[in-house]
Amino acid sequence: MSEIRYDKLHNKYVIIAPERLHRPNLVKQEPLESEKENCPFCEGHEEFTPPEIFALRDNRANTPGWRTRVVPNLYKAVQIEEKNISQRDGFFEYVKGFGAHEIIIDTPCHECRFSALSQQEIFDWLLTLNIRITDLTKDKRIISVNIFKNSGQNAGASQQHPHTQIIALPIMPQNALEFLQRNQEYYSIHGRGIVQDMVHNEKEAKVRVIDETGIFTAYCPYASFFSFEVIIAPGKVISNVSHCSQEELKDLAQILKNVFSMLDTQLDAYDYNISFHIAPVNKNFENEKYMNDIAENFSFYLRIMPRLYTLAGFELSAETAINGVAPEVCAKLLRGN
Repeated sequence: MSEIRYDKLHNKYVIIAPERLHRPNLVKQEPLESEKENCPFCEGHEEFTPPEIFALRDNRANTPGWRTRVVPNLYKAVQIEEKNISQRDGFFEYVKGFGAHEIIIDTPCHECRFSALSQQEIFDWLLTLNIRITDLTKDKRIISVNIFKNSGQNAGASQQHPHTQIIALPIMPQNALEFLQRNQEYYSIHGRGIVQDMVHNEKEAKVRVIDETGIFTAYCPYASFFSFEVIIAPGKVISNVSHCSQEELKDLAQILKNVFSMLDTQLDAYDYNISFHIAPVNKNFENEKYMNDIAENFSFYLRIMPRLYTLAGFELSAETAINGVAPEVCAKLLRGN
């Protein structure tokens, strides 16, 4: 029997419909055409990218010998050189394309799956993200920092080499602004944030939790938009991943490695997205009424979304997913019991 579930985190409905599990529209995994000798992200090809913004290395910039590397996106959606000025276009309004669009090259390894990275390599990746968040936050025009990873063609990646993107904007995305409002309303009633209580509930229920490491819990959310979707969140209030201590970052690296090992065991080859949901990094007219309580009620989280099915007309028009595998079943399979 199917169920219509409400996702309190993202304010969307999901239809859990096991009957549709065997429909013939599984996404076929087509390898990206990205030969190592032509890959701009591979070690030794530093001249194929714009000059690096940052790198974890012990030698000269823009040379081999790095562990992670950050470069401007060659096909940037926004650019830091633009002025952040609102303009009128008749009835409409726009802002010049101000912002930052960066590529984090996760590892020198061209074909490494996430689970194949060591805890130290994942820690280096997280540390790099944190350093870039901290640096971008210094520009008070930057309001939101959006971090996401596309892996595989069906998840929107155009390069096979493991990489992550950062898009920093002078605005609040509408879904992030709506969450701030809902989270503030929840906090005013309960004295806790939504993510904080959600993690507590999952740990108490024990049904959808797949791993716990340090302060972090990984679980398949009650109203999973994607089959085998996983959320990783801290058990205490931390508004931004860049606020994690070194030990907490090591634990986050370990739980990420554990989760991807579980996913690889169950799904074999699959494309996926990762998104980081963090608090606004600076104040503006949109978010200022929520910022005073951010440190008390906002917990960041990571969302891992395997792309096993193609999103079709219903999902796009109704903004409601049809998920063929109940999260309770996914969690059980991932735990291996």
